Amino acid sequence: MSEQSFEQMLEESFKTIRNGEVVEGTVIDVKPDEIVLNIGYKSDGIITRNEYTNEPNIDLTTQVEVGSTMEAKVLKVNDGDGQVLLTYKRLAAEKGSKRLEEAFENQEVLTAKVAQVLNGGLSVIVDEARVFIPSSLVSDVFEKDLTKYDGQEIEFVITEFNPKRRRIIGDRKQLLAAKKEELRKALFERINVGDVIEGTVKNVTDFGAFIDLGGADGLLHISEMSWGRVESPKKAFKVGDVVKVFIKDINDTKIALSMKFPEDNPWNNATEKFAAGTIVSGRVARMTDFGAFVELAPGIDALLHVSQISKEHIDKPSDVLKTGQVIEAKIVDFNESERKISLSMKALIQDEDASAKEEE
Repeated sequence: MSEQSFEQMLEESFKTIRNGEVVEGTVIDVKPDEIVLNIGYKSDGIITRNEYTNEPNIDLTTQVEVGSTMEAKVLKVNDGDGQVLLTYKRLAAEKGSKRLEEAFENQEVLTAKVAQVLNGGLSVIVDEARVFIPSSLVSDVFEKDLTKYDGQEIEFVITEFNPKRRRIIGDRKQLLAAKKEELRKALFERINVGDVIEGTVKNVTDFGAFIDLGGADGLLHISEMSWGRVESPKKAFKVGDVVKVFIKDINDTKIALSMKFPEDNPWNNATEKFAAGTIVSGRVARMTDFGAFVELAPGIDALLHVSQISKEHIDKPSDVLKTGQVIEAKIVDFNESERKISLSMKALIQDEDASAKEEE
């Protein structure tokens, strides 16, 4: 038997490795674009930046430290320069794919950072395995611009797992919908007609505002925004405003809201303020052919009949009055039960004429 040379014995002391094999090594050097591992083989293992992560231009010295151990997969036993080319990224992706398969089977909720915003949705990475969330499954409401999600951590479930076709689909929409349903049920369990509640203005239309009550939206109709007249909800409210409202009615899933709090009802002390014979001033709110409606206070309008505008004959109120004009008149009738007040400018003129004659 021939004696082995030192070189032969040294060669045989190293383990053998094959392409595709998973090896463990110790980091012996780190450069910004390269990691060098001692894998117990006659040559060191090399992990380039591209084989470490999908993130471009990352500085590998910020990711691993000399002396740490890590697993990698052999891409080439000899890269042409006598070194072993390794991949950490692909091994992590395989482990990530297995992780996603388990999450798919168990319908587990996953959390991951959005790596990229695409035209058709979002791309997230779980342990280097990529998941695509179509734009239709990103939210439970339509969102044209998804850029706000870039870099954000989001929750989702895997609804389709087909790695052979590179089709791993995530769904965030169903989680949001389920959470909203829980909040909706909890809200309807605790609210009752007459309750005062705070909410956030979610949308404003010409006919009212939709208020987010924390589980469901309630409608604050324009007629319920104030005891006074609201000409435009869009001038009175803006999205994001926090408002205090009370629940006027609950009809199945519909909630009617109001800001016309009973204690603020201007008719509460109207008997004293607007008794017959009182001289008042008010703003002409609107006109018809038979008369003008004058706002004496927010929520209290009085009728100035066309026959009571002047001592002279007037065909229609608009001949002498303008909307928004402030006028002075005398209250000639107050009907509390029907909440009707009648005014007369003519009576006031007649009173002034009578006083002038007495002074002559």
